[in-house]
Amino acid sequence: MALSWRHHVLIQALLSRGPMTEEDFHAVFAAVSGKDPVTHRQLFNEVLLKINKELAYVQFELRACQNQYDGKVYYGMVNNVADEQSKLGTKYSVPQIAFYKGVVEAIVQDVATQGCISSIDALHIQLENQVQNCQSSQDTQSRIPAAFKSFTMSQKEKTLNDLIKDRWLCYTSDGRIGLGLRSFFDLRSWFFSNDVPSCEVCNEAGVKASVCSNEGCTVRIHYYCLKKKFPQRKGSRACPGCGTEWPRSEFEVDHLDVPEQTQVPSADLSSRKRPRRMKAEAVAAVQSQSETQNEAPCGPTQRRRLRSCKTESVET
Repeated sequence: MALSWRHHVLIQALLSRGPMTEEDFHAVFAAVSGKDPVTHRQLFNEVLLKINKELAYVQFELRACQNQYDGKVYYGMVNNVADEQSKLGTKYSVPQIAFYKGVVEAIVQDVATQGCISSIDALHIQLENQVQNCQSSQDTQSRIPAAFKSFTMSQKEKTLNDLIKDRWLCYTSDGRIGLGLRSFFDLRSWFFSNDVPSCEVCNEAGVKASVCSNEGCTVRIHYYCLKKKFPQRKGSRACPGCGTEWPRSEFEVDHLDVPEQTQVPSADLSSRKRPRRMKAEAVAAVQSQSETQNEAPCGPTQRRRLRSCKTESVET
């Protein structure tokens, strides 16, 4: 059965506005259906399932995603294909995409699992590290594109601001650089294929999470998932991996009243094998939808620009 105009409105809202908060998306659904999606959850899920069955033919998917910095649920459209055709609509150059890849890798490799890096660290990302499959240092130098070598600090600064504006990256509450909403939507498969440890509760990548105090234990839990795992504030908080008492964090207070994450029903399609590196997933993620919106970054509400780091970089 073909999609109705109501389905088309939901799809168009996400395509034109980009990721929407759960509250805003529910408001659109209520406007076109006359039903409250909270009290008519089954109807809401059936509508989304029908949309995803149709979108599966063109390798798109409507997803719900939880922002790991504030715990809020968002809905968005995702292109599930990482191919050459999906790269044609991008406004980002090859060096800019390499820079984005380097920033993302630096964020997810943070052993403290704070999910962010400083703007200075971001601007010092070396594009040369994105050159793959090199056999020797001499071979590495010969393979580095000239555009990588000439990518200046001011170009990195501008690219960083563009990525934040387009919501591939964001400012965290303390002014550091974190992953944007669109990265959480589009890089889900990349997180798993690159062994980014998952949250013990929701099984999503634990980019920003609380970790076990036992250094030999790799268990991590999102701050907004701690309430589900340890509902009693004064009860036992044993680590599910090693039994060590789970540490309390100041971040837990901020996420005590965060609602549970919403799961969007999707079409049951066989997943394609994802590469170990970011070459396919992350590149296509930046490139597939970068022209479709011009929205404000997450983080503090006031617009902020990166201060020039040229002088600071020289001193460093």
